Amino acid sequence: MTISTTPTAVPVGAAPGLLDRERIIAQAGFNRWLVPPAALCIHLCIGMAYGFSVFWLPLSRAIGITQPVACADMTLVKALFTTTCDWRVADLGWMYTLFFVFLGAAAAVFGGWLERAGPRKAGVAAAVCWCGGMVISTIGILTHQLWLMWIGSGIIGGIGLGLGYISPVSTLIKWFPDRRGMATGMAIMGFGGGAMIGSPLADMLMNYFKSPTDVGVWQTFLTMAVIYFVFMMAGAFGYRVPPAGWRPDGWKPPAASKAMITTRHVDLKDAHKTLSFWMIWAALCLNVSAGIGVLGIASPMLQEIFGGSLIGQPGVGFAQLDAGQKASVAAIAAGFVGLLSLFNIGGRFFWASLSDKIGRKNTYYTFFLLGIALYAAAPWAANQGSQALFVLFFCIILSMYGGGFATVPAYLADIFGTQFVGAIHGRLLTVWSTAGIVGPVVVNYIREAQVAAGVTGSNLYDGTMYILASMLVLGCIANFFVQPLAERWFMKDADVAALQAKSNAATAMGMTGSFGIGKGGLDAKAAAAWIVVGIPILWGVWITFSKAAILFR
Repeated sequence: MTISTTPTAVPVGAAPGLLDRERIIAQAGFNRWLVPPAALCIHLCIGMAYGFSVFWLPLSRAIGITQPVACADMTLVKALFTTTCDWRVADLGWMYTLFFVFLGAAAAVFGGWLERAGPRKAGVAAAVCWCGGMVISTIGILTHQLWLMWIGSGIIGGIGLGLGYISPVSTLIKWFPDRRGMATGMAIMGFGGGAMIGSPLADMLMNYFKSPTDVGVWQTFLTMAVIYFVFMMAGAFGYRVPPAGWRPDGWKPPAASKAMITTRHVDLKDAHKTLSFWMIWAALCLNVSAGIGVLGIASPMLQEIFGGSLIGQPGVGFAQLDAGQKASVAAIAAGFVGLLSLFNIGGRFFWASLSDKIGRKNTYYTFFLLGIALYAAAPWAANQGSQALFVLFFCIILSMYGGGFATVPAYLADIFGTQFVGAIHGRLLTVWSTAGIVGPVVVNYIREAQVAAGVTGSNLYDGTMYILASMLVLGCIANFFVQPLAERWFMKDADVAALQAKSNAATAMGMTGSFGIGKGGLDAKAAAAWIVVGIPILWGVWITFSKAAILFR
């Protein structure tokens, strides 16, 4: 790998600080395959946001220990400050909402700063916010102050989520111009896998720390904050950025005939003024809304549709089961949710990598056309009593939900160039806040309408599936209108060169020559980095398969 830039005069001034972008410009011999494990170190930690529900039930009896201490006149405001009543699960659940509201807001607000400051500084800030928020939440648990938990993990932690989520995107795309989808898929896969590792870890720690007088949650928060801080700081300090103009040995930019992949750059201040930005926003929003809606009802949906057939009693509806049978059915449904999570994770890598071969627009067409067919076919599988097909359909659907998230950074880079792709991606993540409301609301209200109409069993979710399929039709239309940008939107070459001046100056200081092994290879150092992140991922996969195995007994 070589650098192809024109050296410029080295500016006179103080040496760059430890966290500055100029300090982490890669030197000769650096292997680009060290960057994805660094990104995974951060994403696997912040991905625990998906798994925070594991804390709700223990925290709901933090005072009563064995049974919640309930107060008849409890309101949300009182719950924030009470020290004598246990919190309700609904009160704690607001933290989950805060996570994703502030993730989207932080990604949008700090995206431009990230491009200037660099991924190391953003990664350190993410570690301080996410882990510091958990420490503040620890104090909130010890003092039984819910408002401290909201501020700590919900708001400060949510800002850490946003910073951590976008920190590697631009860097990975620049290191892997030949495999943009695969590179971002590897990192964003980690966000989906964080709960797969963190939830069983938290459960183990709570069981270790609990006592007759303590549910063991504050100790678990503190322990996980320390573990996560170590991993996230290792990831932040593992980041390197390529010198301006760098490209892999032997790789040439796509031919000009590939109109959907630009070699130019759009300024951050102009990206949101284009139709293509909002069409990508709409396409991702509709894909994610449908996926989130399914995730929110996956467990009750399987139980209510198949009822007794899940435990070898076909023809027995869910409402007719006794308490013991319902517990058995719930355990099977939990395995279904775990399997969906695993496909969500795997889909992030699979579909993003496939997009390098078939193109980002075609990948999104696949999400929508295949998704429409699967949503429309799900009622048929339910009415046929085909549990295996039903599960398979939704595993594929959830793989495309994850794939949408993982593919969109490369889609943005294709359309808007790489100079500001991290910041543009940050603004696009306002999708999360929107879809997090639209998906569950649509699904839950349709279900309630069906219940009110007296619909039960395999037909209960038919209307829901058809509405979700309709949403994907709209997403397909939005994807159609994503087009290459007109010349007027692109920055002038001189302006791009000025932005890259610092990197060029660093190159002139001697940071030239060969990078990695060919286009990047798995040398001993890179292999060690992958082992560090690979072991917890494999452990999480094993735990998930162990729980999901009950589906196939």
